[in-house]
Amino acid sequence: MIKVFGHKAPDTDSTGSPIIWAWYLSEIKGEPAQPVLLGEPNTEAAFVLERWGLARPEIIADVAEGAPVVIVDTNNPAELPAGINGADIRAIIDHHKLAGGLETSGPIEITIRPLACTATIMHDLMGADAAARMPEPIRGAMLSCILSDTLEFRSPTTTPQDRALAEALAEGLGLSIPDYAAEMFAAKSDVSRFSEAELLRMDSKEYTVAGKRLRVSVLETTAPGPLLARKDALMAAMPGVAAEDGADQVLLFIVDILREEATLLVPDDLVRAIAEASFGAYATGDTLVLPGIMSRKKQIIPALKL
Repeated sequence: MIKVFGHKAPDTDSTGSPIIWAWYLSEIKGEPAQPVLLGEPNTEAAFVLERWGLARPEIIADVAEGAPVVIVDTNNPAELPAGINGADIRAIIDHHKLAGGLETSGPIEITIRPLACTATIMHDLMGADAAARMPEPIRGAMLSCILSDTLEFRSPTTTPQDRALAEALAEGLGLSIPDYAAEMFAAKSDVSRFSEAELLRMDSKEYTVAGKRLRVSVLETTAPGPLLARKDALMAAMPGVAAEDGADQVLLFIVDILREEATLLVPDDLVRAIAEASFGAYATGDTLVLPGIMSRKKQIIPALKL
């Protein structure tokens, strides 16, 4: 059985895309496949699973030596199980920059395209005939992935291909994109039950900048007020999270989806220096508002320097 999974701290794309591709492998290609997750899905992803009647995939901690796997929505070993290089990696489908560090036992199929969403790439790889056979829950998952990763087309990563596919899927499902996206973002914004440490890890990726290991966290919300009200507690939790995760610091960006801006929490001089070098803005207090910053992949990570 092929296991299909995305990155740790799974968001909607890393929850939905394994389900989509496992369906395609099993039902179209005749290759038995199972979607799995590398952690608890976030609140938006959990909403999507319930909304479309999809079972939550099994959560796994590692992969066995020689186990057949397909990796989606990442190619970064830091976001994958510790034993990934011992697995039988069959394919990689992704839309992030090439990280390097993965090893395979032989040639494999690798598809990395500059689109906003892994699910958009999958639709293209399937071909029109196979895509037409997707049942409603799979089409719903695909639409959800696109709307999540594009922030309902607000993100600068959005391409005409992503938008056209989302609009076609929504029309076929009889859904209003603004209404459905509002439901998704409301679910994403409800983080009241999570601890500060859980919030810092909820949607985060590990990167090294000028020799500093950083956990770069993003919280996308239509209601930033409750998160900003917890800023002192969030900053107090950062040293512990960084130490546990082997990082030098946590960078937390609270993205206001509706105002199309990000607020960076600035707990110390290291983050202040990174903000000034990366965005040309000096924080005099413990927050820094960055107008127009929406995308970690396209606007935050490429800009980071020290």
